[in-house]
Amino acid sequence: MLAAATALAVITACTAVTGSSEGRGGDDRAGRGEDAARAGSVAALRAVARSTGGADSVRVESRTTMGSMMSMTADGALSWSDGLTGTLTITYTDGPVADAMRRLGSTSMEARYLPDAYYARMGDAFAARTGGRHWLRYRYDDVEAVAGASGARLGDQMRATAPHQCVKLLLASGDVRKVGEERVRGTRATHYTGRVEAGDPGVTGRTVDIWIDDRDLLVKKVERAETATGRLTQTAHYEDYGVKVTTETPPPGDTRDAKDLVDGQSGA
Repeated sequence: MLAAATALAVITACTAVTGSSEGRGGDDRAGRGEDAARAGSVAALRAVARSTGGADSVRVESRTTMGSMMSMTADGALSWSDGLTGTLTITYTDGPVADAMRRLGSTSMEARYLPDAYYARMGDAFAARTGGRHWLRYRYDDVEAVAGASGARLGDQMRATAPHQCVKLLLASGDVRKVGEERVRGTRATHYTGRVEAGDPGVTGRTVDIWIDDRDLLVKKVERAETATGRLTQTAHYEDYGVKVTTETPPPGDTRDAKDLVDGQSGA
C-alpha cells in the first residue's frame, strides 16, 4: 500500500504545485531588458504548451529520488487525448519503499492509468494476502481517503498528468527565463528554468527546468524541491510523440480496491 501510494504521488510531482501570477518590473534599462527577455520566454513557452499538449501521447522515461525514502525509475507511454491513459513499468531501486516492495515479492510493478483510476500490479506475496488478487486499484475520487492528508487534490492532479502541464506551471509562475541552447540525447534543445510555488505543506524551493526541441516539443524535464523526507529530484525524458497507446482495465476478479484495504485496516 505504501509503495504504490508513493508512486502515485511522485509520478505526478509536476502537477502537485500551484503557480503564482507575480510579475517583475524594472524602471531602468537593465530591468526593461529583463522584462523583454522574460516576455520572449513566455511567448515561446505558450507555443510549446500548444504543441506538446496537442501531441496527445508520448513515451516517457524518468528517474526519481526522494531523500532517503525512495529511488525509482519509470518507463512506458502515456496518452491524454481522452482522459489520462497509459502503462508504465515502475522499479524501486533504493530506500524503505523498495524494501516494502521487496517484502511483497518484487521491486518492480506495472502501473496502468485509466480515466477513472490508477492500477498497480503487485507481487504474488501481496496477492496471497488479498484473496489471490494482484491488482490494486486507486479510484481518483478515493485517493484522499487512501493516502490521507497527502492525498488531497491528488486525484485531480493525476487526471492532469501530461508533459505540457510542467510548461503551464512555468507560464503561471511569472518566473521563467531562457538558459541557452544545449544537447539532449543528441538533439539540439532550448533550456528554460523557473521557480514555482509549492502547493503542498513541507515543500520548498521547487524549481522546474525544461528542454524544448525545434518542433516546440518538450524533450526533457528536471524538477527539484526540498521536502520533509529530503530532497526531491525527478528527471524525465520524452520522445516519440503521437505514439499509439492502448491500455486495458485489469480483470475485475484479479483487482482489489485500495480504499477497501484501508477501511479494513481501520476496522481492525
